[in-house]
Amino acid sequence: MKGLNNPAYQEEVIATTMKTIDECAVVGVPNVIAFTGYKWKNAEDPGSGEISLQEGSDNCVAALKKLAIHAEKKGVTICLEHLNTRDGSHPMKGHPGYQGDDIDYVANIVRRVGSPRVRLLFDIYHVQLMNGDVIRRIEECKDVIGHVHTAGNPGRAELDNNQEINFPPIMRKLLEIGYKGFVGHEFIPTRDPLAGLKEAIQLCDV
Repeated sequence: MKGLNNPAYQEEVIATTMKTIDECAVVGVPNVIAFTGYKWKNAEDPGSGEISLQEGSDNCVAALKKLAIHAEKKGVTICLEHLNTRDGSHPMKGHPGYQGDDIDYVANIVRRVGSPRVRLLFDIYHVQLMNGDVIRRIEECKDVIGHVHTAGNPGRAELDNNQEINFPPIMRKLLEIGYKGFVGHEFIPTRDPLAGLKEAIQLCDV
């Protein structure tokens, strides 16, 4: 809930992110995830007033520019994540109040920072809920994608025939744009988790 968009939390979030960058550099973890934060001035109180989209974007850019200097020295990439605000049924299925719920908004923050160590976390599940048109969105964001997440929609479950996303052509699109990073299956299992993961690998290995 506390993110880079809010001056009330920025100092804390920057310090925590820098510490995480240091830890990742030591063990060779390539990426650190960052968040815009919630749109409310008090992240836990919707009645506290809202941070405007422009102000939130400007605050994120300023904070990420500070973090980029450290990330570039350490060789770790900060990936700013886009999340959906539509599903309020479960804290891992959606995030009502999150400011970075439009993929273009988040991608443009990353572009404004202008660092090779600040990229976009393209979460296929969240993009499907908020924007759709996933394959063309990948093309539009290819200049800034740094990491990818998956999960079936609806429900953020397995990539099986109970969900609506057609994953093989999406994976082929990632190959087409030259994406060479990891694809993380960030899902809520409805059955044996290892079986679900194996099925996802088979489906997405194109």
